[in-house]
Amino acid sequence: MDVFEGRPVNPEGRLEKEVEAYDLLDKLGIAYQRADHEPAATMKVCKEIDAVLGLMICKNLFLCNRQKTKFYLLLMPADKPFRTKELSAQIGSSRLSFGGPEDMERLLNVTPGSVSILGLMYDREHQVELLIDSDVLKERYFGCHPCINTSSVKMSTSDFTRRLLPALHHESMIVHL
Repeated sequence: MDVFEGRPVNPEGRLEKEVEAYDLLDKLGIAYQRADHEPAATMKVCKEIDAVLGLMICKNLFLCNRQKTKFYLLLMPADKPFRTKELSAQIGSSRLSFGGPEDMERLLNVTPGSVSILGLMYDREHQVELLIDSDVLKERYFGCHPCINTSSVKMSTSDFTRRLLPALHHESMIVHL
């Protein structure tokens, strides 16, 4: 697995949503590194990606309330356990569960295993609330998938908070898990 600076030279064979993710990062002037890899479906593959990029890519969890009227994207450290009770108390929403693939595709244009903050560029009606665990913001670098789990990108956390988040036009809530 190799690390590259920026977008692929040749977008042939890449999904449109992946190219659009690179377009957004480039438009915002965010410097990033990219690693292409096999689908990141296991923790073993994720750890290999982390080692190559020199960071820990955070978990991106797509959640919803019981009625499926509120949706959340939670960013949290990959090594931290997720406890719904802790999160529910902080956001005032009980009975959280994982959102289904249909809602994930409809709202974020991603499929299971590819959930990413970059998917928020497709949520123009702001139906997904962004939740960020405070520990994610303490890291020097931030990593995520470009809406597909066969590539990963690394950017500075500063660019993530100062450039990417404002451009996505989604207010974020800091949570402590």
